Amino acid sequence: MKTSPTTSTRRAFLASAAGASLIPLSQACRAADSDPGETSGARKTSPIVLSTYSLWRFHNEELRDFNKCIDIADEFGFDGVELLLYQIEQNELISRSQMMSYKRHAVRLGLPLVGLSTHQGFLTPDKEKRQFNIDRTIGQIEIAYELGIPVMRVNTGSWGTSGSFDALMANRGIEEPIEGYTNEDAYPWVIEAFEKCLPTAEKCGVMLALENHWGLGLTPEGLLRIVNAVDSPWLQICTDTGNFLEDPYARLEKIAPKTVFVQAKTYYGGGQWYSLDLDYARIGEILRKHNYRGFISLEFEGMEDYRKAIPKSLALLRSAFARS
Repeated sequence: MKTSPTTSTRRAFLASAAGASLIPLSQACRAADSDPGETSGARKTSPIVLSTYSLWRFHNEELRDFNKCIDIADEFGFDGVELLLYQIEQNELISRSQMMSYKRHAVRLGLPLVGLSTHQGFLTPDKEKRQFNIDRTIGQIEIAYELGIPVMRVNTGSWGTSGSFDALMANRGIEEPIEGYTNEDAYPWVIEAFEKCLPTAEKCGVMLALENHWGLGLTPEGLLRIVNAVDSPWLQICTDTGNFLEDPYARLEKIAPKTVFVQAKTYYGGGQWYSLDLDYARIGEILRKHNYRGFISLEFEGMEDYRKAIPKSLALLRSAFARS
């Protein structure tokens, strides 16, 4: 029987590989003929990362330290870490050595830093205040670049008329504009602000992901109005699964096509401000429908001890965000 060119090439390759690695040819043949799905191929789930917000949450001071948060993410088996920038105190923020130590620590554990969650405030008629927040955002982009972080969560800010975040949450994220202005007045401010940030984002290779947070990000229509007006691949959407308090699935569907980062809320033990009974299998289907294959960042916002709640949350997200 004649040997085909393909068979001849395959045998030559196997013989070469077996000889180079001292693996018997028969063993190399068995490895080559085995089901490739057993040992290779695309990953089966989206990478699940831990947001440091899940631990600190603005009040757990013993969990404020980034290095401790990175260690916990490693201990529980996450695929990476998202940093909440508010956790860094002023002295840390201005110390480049300290900032780079977080990057070094994550690298040693094999955990990539994949997201930086930041805050902005563009809902003000005061042009100087808006410029201050533009400059702040540009500085945050540069921090993300220095840390090797590819995606930065941004928001529009809020009007600040609620008095406190607790009051804003009690009113389900709805807030009155300052006297004499409307939300319509604010759209040009926010669009202009992000347009001024984009040259730095593109230069640094940092994607800006506008979250369905509060302010003008309260609705899918508001988010899409801003992102479509800016019309840049460097400003897309960060989907937070817990920030649409009414009709969440239809609203998540609307923003899924432009989603580049996902923050997934869980509420074991009851939520700090509210609880949502989210169907993560359904949310996973929505994202798969729109070919989302990126990071899923856990934001645990419940009252249960994190040592119990975070492993349960990780298992839930791994099962819900299987790739198609």
